[in-house]
Amino acid sequence: MRLGVIDVGSNTVHLLVVDAHAGAHPLPAYSHKIELRLSEYVEDDGRISTVGADRLVEFVHECLVIGEDRGVEDLLAFATSAIRDAPNGEAVLARVRDETATDLQVLSGEDEARLTFLAVRRWFGWSSGHLVVVDIGGGSLELAAGLDEEPDAAISLPLGAGRLTRDHLQDDPPSKEAVRALRTSIRADIARSLRQLTRTGVPHRAVGTSKTMRSLARTLGAAPSGDGPYVPRVLELKALTDLVPRLAAMTHAERAELPGVSVSRAPQLLAGALVAEASMDLLELDRLEICPWALREGVILRRLDWITGD
Repeated sequence: MRLGVIDVGSNTVHLLVVDAHAGAHPLPAYSHKIELRLSEYVEDDGRISTVGADRLVEFVHECLVIGEDRGVEDLLAFATSAIRDAPNGEAVLARVRDETATDLQVLSGEDEARLTFLAVRRWFGWSSGHLVVVDIGGGSLELAAGLDEEPDAAISLPLGAGRLTRDHLQDDPPSKEAVRALRTSIRADIARSLRQLTRTGVPHRAVGTSKTMRSLARTLGAAPSGDGPYVPRVLELKALTDLVPRLAAMTHAERAELPGVSVSRAPQLLAGALVAEASMDLLELDRLEICPWALREGVILRRLDWITGD
């Protein structure tokens, strides 16, 4: 069957159409996205602005038309921290529902971690043993660990690259004091949650997902996306630690000239690097393997499991 998934994230709103069947690899058939950046349409009190809500409704309408044209039989729509954390998130959801007849389901941070973990488990398989997964989004950081398809520990922290950049790194380039203060804060936040992950055991495989992770790996020499999803890609802690001060000294424009970094993502790259470095260091992970599957694929896989009754 042909499934469509609308993923409303803090940075992008993405429609992914896949051909999916029980027991088969979900094959991407069509992709359409915009960098809506809901996190930038946030007012001083944390509410999503009217302009941001207008743009979201407009794009959901666009996705519905595309989905119909592409023969989508089943459409799933979900939102993450950008709407989850907004005081008027329910009102925005109601607008989308009333004006597009689309029921956007808001995932909890723990659900994001669990579904991303499922996608990584299915990608790498049972031979990976005990997994730990680090996923950096625009609004939050998800960490999960375990031996099965359901993680033994799944946590979410408000340490997304977009959120941290907006709240702490507004100067271009940021001051050394701002970077140091943010680094200290990130590490303290992660350290408070470490026991939930470390008590599950020593991982046999450590994995990173998300656009931020892919960009960092590409900047440090990993293969470009054009080489396909099956090329192994890794992010090494030592190389990342060396990269962080270089990123801190760069302007946004200079970061955008790095391999794998777009103009729109360049401002967030430093915050993402600080979160990735802290996660790896505190979890004692020398390297992360980069997985092309993440939350969207986890949602699709869980939907297929439900349809087939597994």
